[in-house]
Amino acid sequence: MSIPAESPRPLETGPVEPAPAPARPNVSVFSLAIRHPSILIGGILLLIMSMIAIVGPFLTVDPIAIHPINRLKVPSSLDWFGSDYLGRDVFARVIHGARISLVVGLAVAIVAVSVGLVVGLLAGYIRALEAIIMRIMDGLMAIPGILLAIAMISLSGATLGTVIIAIVIPEIPRVVRLVRSVVLTVREEPYVEAAIASGTRLPLILIRHILPNTIAPMIVQATYICGSAMLTESILGFLGAGIPPEIPSWGNIMSEGRTYFQISPWIIFYPGIALALTVLSVNILGDGLRDTLDPRIARKM
Repeated sequence: MSIPAESPRPLETGPVEPAPAPARPNVSVFSLAIRHPSILIGGILLLIMSMIAIVGPFLTVDPIAIHPINRLKVPSSLDWFGSDYLGRDVFARVIHGARISLVVGLAVAIVAVSVGLVVGLLAGYIRALEAIIMRIMDGLMAIPGILLAIAMISLSGATLGTVIIAIVIPEIPRVVRLVRSVVLTVREEPYVEAAIASGTRLPLILIRHILPNTIAPMIVQATYICGSAMLTESILGFLGAGIPPEIPSWGNIMSEGRTYFQISPWIIFYPGIALALTVLSVNILGDGLRDTLDPRIARKM
């Protein structure tokens, strides 16, 4: 007698639990600081100098108050940075000078990057304008920046706005050339050609498809322009062609103290150290941003 085979049991089905999502790497500020310490160091130094420029002038004495009895006073616990040949407090003048340098550096970086970005996009994408714009930029780059700034200040007068414009003009061609080189590479990409074939308008192509590729190099370039602008402003002040003497700036302080350098070196030493630290912090921050935003360098790290 044969035993009938058992019918197969139906598979038990239940609610299917979704597969757990892959764990994302826990990226914290500390890990980014360890991986890119130059951003942390440069950012902290620049933040300290910015806070000094913002808050410091409210905590110091009048930087232009003259006290002949205290002229050429050596640094002490009462006068931290000593006094100059007119008895003015060097510490107060250095603190107030930080505002001028940071304002000039930030303003020049913003204006130069903004104007250079627009002109570079047009020069790199519109072939009819490329030759005209680039020849104008080559002509501006052929003029020494310091001489151009001195000529403009001599004609227009030594004001903060004139100094900013005089420093901006030589910086714009460098930004234009950088943006143009990026646009020349990006405009041949398939997604740009697809946008052109689909009838996308030129402003939308520039803003949506080409502009995002220029953000990373522009951020890095802005940091170098900021540091270069602060150095140029100090050079102009040292030559007597920058900010008016009644406004304390690091270049003016060093220019006024060079005559008394052998007997009172602190008049030049302290503003020089402040300028060096500020420019160093901006350059370190720029190097860190370049290493972070450049995919070729980031891939090797």
